[in-house]
Amino acid sequence: METDSNLKFKALGVLKECFGYDQFRPQQWEIISHVMHGNDAVVLMPTGGGKSLCYQMPALLSDDGFTIVVSPLLALMNDQVNALLENNIPARCLNSDHSDSENRETMELLARGMVKLLYISPEKLLSELDRWSPRIIDRIALFAIDEAHCISQWGHDFRPEYTQLDVLKQRFPRVPIMALTATADRITRDDIAKHLNIPQARLFISSFDRPNLTLNVVQGVTGKQKLKRIVEFINEHPRQSGIIYCLSRKNSEKMALALCQYGIRAQYFHAGMSPAHKQQVQHDFLYDDVQVVCATVAFGMGIDKSNVRFVIHSNMPRNIESYYQEIGRAGRDGLPADTLLFYSYGDVITLRQFAMQSSQSQINLDKLRRMQEFAESDICRRRMLLSYFNERYDHDCGNCDVCNNPPQRFDGTTLVQKALSAIKRTDEQIGIYTTSNILLGWRKADLVAAGYDKLKTFGVGRDLNMTQWNAYLLQMLQLGLVEVAYNDGNKLKITEYGNEVLYGKQTVSLARFDPQKASKKRKTAEAKESKVIPTFEVPAPTDNVLLNKLKDMRKAIAIANKVPPYVVFTDKSLVAMAQSKPTTQAEFGVIHGVGTVKCQKYWRAFTTVIRQHLQATGQA
Repeated sequence: METDSNLKFKALGVLKECFGYDQFRPQQWEIISHVMHGNDAVVLMPTGGGKSLCYQMPALLSDDGFTIVVSPLLALMNDQVNALLENNIPARCLNSDHSDSENRETMELLARGMVKLLYISPEKLLSELDRWSPRIIDRIALFAIDEAHCISQWGHDFRPEYTQLDVLKQRFPRVPIMALTATADRITRDDIAKHLNIPQARLFISSFDRPNLTLNVVQGVTGKQKLKRIVEFINEHPRQSGIIYCLSRKNSEKMALALCQYGIRAQYFHAGMSPAHKQQVQHDFLYDDVQVVCATVAFGMGIDKSNVRFVIHSNMPRNIESYYQEIGRAGRDGLPADTLLFYSYGDVITLRQFAMQSSQSQINLDKLRRMQEFAESDICRRRMLLSYFNERYDHDCGNCDVCNNPPQRFDGTTLVQKALSAIKRTDEQIGIYTTSNILLGWRKADLVAAGYDKLKTFGVGRDLNMTQWNAYLLQMLQLGLVEVAYNDGNKLKITEYGNEVLYGKQTVSLARFDPQKASKKRKTAEAKESKVIPTFEVPAPTDNVLLNKLKDMRKAIAIANKVPPYVVFTDKSLVAMAQSKPTTQAEFGVIHGVGTVKCQKYWRAFTTVIRQHLQATGQA
């Protein structure tokens, strides 16, 4: 193994040549170096945060070895392989989408050392391993388990086939394993390490914050009013791709038909469609031939499309993990993107029925409750979202509907300290309901039996009623002062942030709770349209006319090469071109996302468009 300094120098060269980036994002190099030294890792990184580079780079830096990437969806494999091949990186898929002859060719290339990244499903990997020759087996340098939350019973997308991956560490004890996911709470990530037999794996947690995403919730808007708002929202995003998530197959079809009647290029997608039909919709969306896909949750996880500019939830998702993953499909290129969630209490009723019919009804009901709290809350949406993933965020974001329409707030430090003290004095063995009872001084039999009536905090909150205390405890949960241990009887656990407030090192502001206002809000949620929340539009680049010309050139090249347009260049790269207007190969080569390979391929085509535009507008 080379020294770390030499290895990083080599890596930065590969990063620029193959991907067109000058520097690694936070934690990327640390993760890469860690696994290249033979260590296991569990990586939590938001969608669009650069997870794939963490396992692609070790393969490119390895002299002889290759990386096996375990992925649950064929579409995701194909997208990533296409993007890698566009950069002249030797990558292949091994899956049922390919013919026997194509799969045989892949194995021959693998045996000859001509593949650096092999994408494969968990079932295919475990069925194929026994057939591989020692020549191939000995060259496995890394197992990358993508969408690793699928292995956990606590995860939002549990898949039984992933549980078989525990044999990898038994069979290949010296090969490092990297588990990667964009959505996993503390329980899920512990479960991932346990089931992959990597208990000593180092945990890398990147910030879950996606500051380029606006977070907006509209309550109580249904029927024609909802459709009207969605059409207005889409028209605010001309020539921009988006996804609308619907609760059912029927709703996705109705939504697509309704949008088409308004002249919007829309298609539907759900699990009930034929494979050929689904593949066509995915193709049309990836190639920008359709602007909007109206889909159930069956769509999205396998779509590696960087230029999605908005995500709309026509109905409330069933849990925060799903919501976070789904909105994460917008703005993967780092440019501003909008999210909009429509919520009505009818959604809750439907989703509760789904949860109660599931095999893990209590877990799913608890997670649905947190999603409902998110949709109804007067707390900064981003603070709530990040606290759910155990990330501290102690200020309002200024980029959500609550921040733009703030409720009345007050210094809630003393109130919070009373509640936290009650929780602390019970050794964190109680839930929200019992905490309220202690603060109110209610001498219930179970409280007296546990000795809680002897606590100094017993009855210190009699100035408030049960409804108010429950509301403020909920805010404490949403702000990340406490967290719920779902695997330990839903007991409240005080976070590091909570301890700082408890011991006077931090103050905290709460939204003033009005029980009458909250009750009225709930009862009229179905009938009353809430105030329409203004959205954030993508800031216009230096030259919007030029940007559209560059998009047309990108589309022409994509069609000729039979790849999605974003594989040629991301929107971020095109915006940079429209701003800096490079006219030479040297100038073009320093644009973000333009590596050595793409510079040689495309500099003439794009600089010609720019020169012609400058001449036509008198700027030459």
